[in-house]
Amino acid sequence: MSVRIYKPARNAMQSGKAKYDNWVLEFVASAPRTVDPLMGWTSSADTRTQVKLTFDTKEEAIAYCEREGLAYQVLPVAPVAKFIKKSYSDNFKFGRSVNWTH
Repeated sequence: MSVRIYKPARNAMQSGKAKYDNWVLEFVASAPRTVDPLMGWTSSADTRTQVKLTFDTKEEAIAYCEREGLAYQVLPVAPVAKFIKKSYSDNFKFGRSVNWTH
């Protein structure tokens, strides 16, 4: 049984940092998903894929895996794009590279 340890990306719909600093341990699916022919629902025989554990640090997640005898894979942290703050009035200021005309 193997697991993935990763730090989730920020939600694109929010500007806050809630649930951003935690590390997530997620089980890898051992059985393929199947589609129910009658209802069309997707299901799996492996219920461990529904479990997601959160840890404060990567080392805590690795220690948990070693204590429980789980094979783990640590995914690299995605780089955070630099955000340049601008105000609405910057769209109309004099001296832009392309002056605003309408």
